[in-house]
Amino acid sequence: MEELEQGLLMQPWACLQLAEDSLLAKAYITTQGYALLVSDLQQVWHEQVDASVVSQRAKALNKRLTAPPAALLSRLDDLLRGLLKDTACPREATFSCDRVADALVLRVRSELAGLPFYWDFHCGLASPSLVSAVSLPRKVSRHLIRPLMGMSLALQHQVRELVTLLRMKDLELRDYQESGAALSR
Repeated sequence: MEELEQGLLMQPWACLQLAEDSLLAKAYITTQGYALLVSDLQQVWHEQVDASVVSQRAKALNKRLTAPPAALLSRLDDLLRGLLKDTACPREATFSCDRVADALVLRVRSELAGLPFYWDFHCGLASPSLVSAVSLPRKVSRHLIRPLMGMSLALQHQVRELVTLLRMKDLELRDYQESGAALSR
């Protein structure tokens, strides 16, 4: 399970727009299980399960479908990857979200091997022990603030590089014009 936590920490956040819910999410899925972190920037929900839980939940939700946990996890990885990389839901699946008390349930409706495939991610409020035994602010800092600040710094660096390239191009164009070249654009 430590591998799942470390893998989750390395994943980027993605915007998740489901009906009226606007959330941030990131997921890490292996053949051994998955970890999912969802936030509305006020609360953070988390679910981490191993292959045995995946197998039990699949049997409860999909009576006619029999598949090894690795195949189920692979399908969930494909569905979540499509959802988190695209701004719209993938065409092959329907996603919905319900908030009940301190829990968030992300429901997936799709197909696997030509049969209906249903999955519910049952995320509870993230505990302080999610990342460290220190406190909730530390977890939020480690999973939200630090990655966002790192991305902000990377984007600032890219903007500086682009401005430098534009200045160099402007100088190059000016040099062409001064040498008598006619520019078409």
